[in-house]
Amino acid sequence: QVQVVESGGGSVEAGGSLTLSCTVSTDTYANECMGWFRQAPGKEREVLAAIFHRARSPYYADSVKGRFIISQAQDHAKNTVYLQMNDLKPEDTAMYTCAAAITYCTTGKWPYEYNYWGQGTQVTVSS
Repeated sequence: QVQVVESGGGSVEAGGSLTLSCTVSTDTYANECMGWFRQAPGKEREVLAAIFHRARSPYYADSVKGRFIISQAQDHAKNTVYLQMNDLKPEDTAMYTCAAAITYCTTGKWPYEYNYWGQGTQVTVSS
């Protein structure tokens, strides 16, 4: 059974930084891509960034481009990804969720591309 587990959320003041981690518990599949999403209360789920198994530049949403960095552990399985979040703003407050795609990943932007989802980790940014 594949499990996706996030960690690293918490509370931070505006302007601060946090790094989220996500591990997919499988050594059977190579993830085609892994992505980070977030959802704030009353808002739709928003894609933030995606990183691809094959050599390809990561995808970033405009809302986080230049502030957030997605990276991948350089192990054989590459089943761990990180989201370094800098210059956090109160509007970044949300539940952050990691997802893994094992069958295909065309853009990394759409939830339907992903097969497995984590439970999420809360990020709260105070002003």
